[in-house]
Amino acid sequence: MRELLIATGNKGKLPEMLAAIGDVPFKIVTLNDVDGGPEPEEPGNTMEGNALIKAFTYGKRTGLLTLAEDTGLEVDALGGEPGVHTKRFGDSDQHRNEKLLKLLENVSDEKRTARFRTVAAIYDPTTDKTALSEGECRGRIIREYRGNKSFGFGPIFFADELGATFSEVETDVRNSVSHRGRALAKAQEKLLAEFA
Repeated sequence: MRELLIATGNKGKLPEMLAAIGDVPFKIVTLNDVDGGPEPEEPGNTMEGNALIKAFTYGKRTGLLTLAEDTGLEVDALGGEPGVHTKRFGDSDQHRNEKLLKLLENVSDEKRTARFRTVAAIYDPTTDKTALSEGECRGRIIREYRGNKSFGFGPIFFADELGATFSEVETDVRNSVSHRGRALAKAQEKLLAEFA
């Protein structure tokens, strides 16, 4: 059975990615199972660019069919920031959350709209073939932390479709409407149609 590398070093993302990718005809391996080398820099100006950099880098290092992704939170009141710079917005989840809440301190509730966006990239080093898929989830940034079932901005991102923050619901519920769940559901379709 062919191996598929789920290329993330983020311990919070990995269970979500594994759950969202679902049943595929590949043996799933993670960076814990292979020597993927150091985490690549993300110099891209877009999430598409960063997702492709990660997929190419790990795919070429390991020789494995590779799935990687890049995610950003785009806050309307901040002109779409932090966006592609989400990972570099602070040095920890707590720092990023505190910084965002401080920046939005004087922004009214109705203007705290935001969206999470994920771009997933598949790279096959044996054929040099790539595929991209995208997902998004709209909501708003609330003023207080709610829940502890996810990571990142999850406790302060209220998803409109859920009527709750990402951190208030279980992974399977979150994946049904989340940016990452949607991008990976499309990636699963591409894996089955184009790479199996």
